[in-house]
Amino acid sequence: MPEWLLKEEQYEPIPDRDSFIDKSILSLLGILSRIRAQSGIPSGKHFVHAPFKVACTFLLVILLSLSKSLFFILTINVALLAATSLLPADKIFHILKAGFAAALFTLVILLPSAFWGNRYGIVMLPLKVFAAVTAVNILSRTTQWRHITGALKTFFLPDIFIFVLDITIRYIFMLGEFSLPMLYALKLRSVGKNNRKYASLSGITGTMFIKSKEMAEEMNAAMECRGFTGEYRKSGRIRMNWADAGYLLVHILALLIFLYLG
Repeated sequence: MPEWLLKEEQYEPIPDRDSFIDKSILSLLGILSRIRAQSGIPSGKHFVHAPFKVACTFLLVILLSLSKSLFFILTINVALLAATSLLPADKIFHILKAGFAAALFTLVILLPSAFWGNRYGIVMLPLKVFAAVTAVNILSRTTQWRHITGALKTFFLPDIFIFVLDITIRYIFMLGEFSLPMLYALKLRSVGKNNRKYASLSGITGTMFIKSKEMAEEMNAAMECRGFTGEYRKSGRIRMNWADAGYLLVHILALLIFLYLG
């Protein structure tokens, strides 16, 4: 046996920072888990239909933008917090986190105006932003993506807009699943000090671009074979249930309060 085979190897790799790769992996996992969670949202005859949710959320955002009454804004915030409290704990955390972050950012932006006497705006705008972001997040966290895109057809939106939105969501999920193993491989192969880590990441980006181009060509060929003309059709008539009626009644009440307060 050669002498060098009998010696114990004492290799200690130079420590390196993998924070960029770790953050990329965590962000991808967050996006993929969010999209997977959307497909697991329950739906049925006892849940509010997506067209009513989209229309009422849009109406609520418009009313919040036009309102000059602090009482109306506070009422909507209290109602949204009450609706949020009925959701699971993880959804409550994400909804409130997004709402408070947006409101805090708005407050920081408006702080200089407070020194010039604009006390009204620094109170109203953060409350409006919190309510609007919370309402949109409740819609996003309680409705599947395919139901939202299907509801857009109900409001006569152009088919090309719905198509781009639908395909974008699907491609984000598919390319995320494709790039995640490559990031894991890069992390496992980066032993010791790797000074070409960013060059490897650019290689991953190039591979994703080539893969997305191939997937686009395959999807185009599949659509041509199946006779897809870019036209979306409605699934059928919506039968209103008691949940839809209660949901509409709450938003009609909000509209009446808005009109009463001027």
